[in-house]
Amino acid sequence: MSQRKYFGTDGIRGRVGESPITPEFMLHLGWAAGQAFKRQGQRNSVLIGKDTRLSGYMFESALEAGLSAAGVDVKLLGPMPTPAIAYLTRTFRASAGIVISASHNPHHDNGIKFFSANGTKLDDALEAEIERWLEQPIQVCEPNELGKASRVDDAPGRYVEFCKSTVPNEFTLDGLHIVLDCAHGATYHVAPKVFKELGARVSVIGAEPDGLNINLNVGSTHLDALKQTVAEKQADLGIAFDGDGDRVLMVDRDGSEVDGDELLFILASQRHAEGRLNGGVVGTLMTNLGVELALREIGIEFERANVGDRYVMERLLANNWILGGEGSGHMVIRDCTSTGDGIVSALQVLLAVRRSGKTLGELRQGMAKLPQTMVNVRVARRFDPHSRSDIVEAVRRAEADLGEAGRILLRASGTEPLIRVMAEGQNAEDIARVAEQLARVVERSTP
Repeated sequence: MSQRKYFGTDGIRGRVGESPITPEFMLHLGWAAGQAFKRQGQRNSVLIGKDTRLSGYMFESALEAGLSAAGVDVKLLGPMPTPAIAYLTRTFRASAGIVISASHNPHHDNGIKFFSANGTKLDDALEAEIERWLEQPIQVCEPNELGKASRVDDAPGRYVEFCKSTVPNEFTLDGLHIVLDCAHGATYHVAPKVFKELGARVSVIGAEPDGLNINLNVGSTHLDALKQTVAEKQADLGIAFDGDGDRVLMVDRDGSEVDGDELLFILASQRHAEGRLNGGVVGTLMTNLGVELALREIGIEFERANVGDRYVMERLLANNWILGGEGSGHMVIRDCTSTGDGIVSALQVLLAVRRSGKTLGELRQGMAKLPQTMVNVRVARRFDPHSRSDIVEAVRRAEADLGEAGRILLRASGTEPLIRVMAEGQNAEDIARVAEQLARVVERSTP
C-alpha cells in the first residue's frame, strides 16, 4: 500500500473539493476503473451506491459518466449502506460495486470504496491497475459502445430481506426495546425496518439526514446521544452505526459502551460454546490485549492483522476461519456476509444474547479490557513513523518503561492525515503518560 498514490487502507478519501476528491478526478476514476474491470475479463456492469452526504450527488454523476465513457453499464442504487452494495454486487452478478462514502468522517469529506464481483474489497493488484489507468488520458469508446445507466428501485427491500436471512427463521426480537442510532447516514431507511420486522420495539435517532449532518454528534463515533436516549426510554440496549453502516457499537441498558473488541469477544465465546466458531479469531494490531487473553483462556486461537477490515479478511481466508473484527466496530463474519456489515453484526450479537439468556452487559463481563490510550497526532502529510530514528528510539524507551505487561503501537492512518499513537498496559496513568510523551516526539518529528 505504501506505493499507492491514491488508495489507502479503505479506498480513496479526502476533503471535498481538494485533490483527489474532485469531480474531475471522479470522472477519470470511473473511466480508469471501467478499463481495469474490462481487462480483468469481468462482467460489463458496475453498481454505484452512496451514503447521505450532499457531495454524493456530484460524485455519483461523475463516476457514472466515466464508466459510461469506458463502455461499462451502471446501476444506481441511491443511498445504501456500504455492505448492501457488496451484497447487491453479488446478487446482480455485476463486475464490481462502488460506494461513495467517507464512512465515519464529517460531511465535508468523501471518498470511494470498491467491491469485487464477489462482494469483497479489491485486491492490491487490481487497485494498482486502476491507478495505472489513471495515468492515461480518457479515451471515450465508440458511441455505439457507451455504457447505459439505470436505477434499481427495490435495492432497500432486497437488502432488508438479506439482513433478516442471516439469522435463523425462529429468531425473534419480541419483547426487546432497542434504540437505533443511524448517524443520519446510509442505514436510516433500512435498519429500522430490519429490527421492527424481527419483532423488536424500536426507537430511532439519527435518521433525518439533510446532506450535512451525517455523523454529526451521533453514530458510532459519538455515543452520548444514544446513551441518553437508552436511559430516557428505559430501553434494553442501544445500537449505533456509522455513516455508511459497516461499523456497529452498542450500549447496554445501564449506559455502558460495548465496543468492537467486546462485541468480537461476545461473538467468539458464544459461537465457541455452541461449536460454531470453526477455528480461531482475527483481530488487529489495535485490538485490546484483554481480548487475546480472554480468548486464550477459553481455548480460542487469536491472530493479529494489520489495521483495516481488508487485512482481517485476508487472514481469515488464509486460515479458513470465520470471525474477525476491530475495536471500531468493523466485524467480519464470513458465514453471514462477505464484508463488514453493521446491521448483520448487530443481529449476530442479539442472537448470542437470546441464546445465552444473558443481557448484553453480562456477556461483556467475560473479558477484562486493559487500559489503553490513543493519541491522534495531525500531520501535514502521511509518513511512516518508523522511518524516523528519533521516534524509533522513543518507542524503544517507552516499551522498556512499560515492560512485558505493556504494548506500544504507532501507525499512520490510512484514511486521515494522522499518526495514531497507542499505549496499552496494566496502569492507566502510566500508559497515558507514555502516550503523551510519544505524541510530542511525533509532533516534533513531523516532516
